[in-house]
Amino acid sequence: MTSLPYTIMTVCTGNICRSPMAEIVLRKQFHDAGLDDEVYVDSTGVSDEEWSHPIDPRAKKVLRERGYEIPDHRARQISPGEAATVDLLLPMTADHKRELLWVVPDDRKDHVRLYRSFDPALPAQKNAYDTSLDLIDPWYGTPRDFIRTMDQIEHVAPYIVDWVKGQLNQR
Repeated sequence: MTSLPYTIMTVCTGNICRSPMAEIVLRKQFHDAGLDDEVYVDSTGVSDEEWSHPIDPRAKKVLRERGYEIPDHRARQISPGEAATVDLLLPMTADHKRELLWVVPDDRKDHVRLYRSFDPALPAQKNAYDTSLDLIDPWYGTPRDFIRTMDQIEHVAPYIVDWVKGQLNQR
């Protein structure tokens, strides 16, 4: 068994809504599973357009309403070096996945999986342009869209935790 933690990176566009929401939910789920020391979760964006901005206030509101602690967060863009070394990259959409696949080495492309691809009730992504597994982007929406996004994130998180447990058992 290795002493390095298993690393997970949630990735959205600007790193102020979906990816930090997913990061916070997954961190709590891994904490509750007693895996704090074995799994490290972080988040980034594929764009630098929101560089250093905090989590969107609407996302914070939904997180707080659901009882999550919100760490100090500043948006940042994923670097090619990070993308090449993270154990599991979890893009929120097919577009994000395609962008990540451009920068990860060929032998690590299987480390990039759509966040919602872990939901066993959903069909597999048909091709690189299939958006059926995209996580709802609440940015231009209403407060209800942030709730729907959070519902999707929370629904899938336990499946990701279970899958990662299996990966840890293979180390």
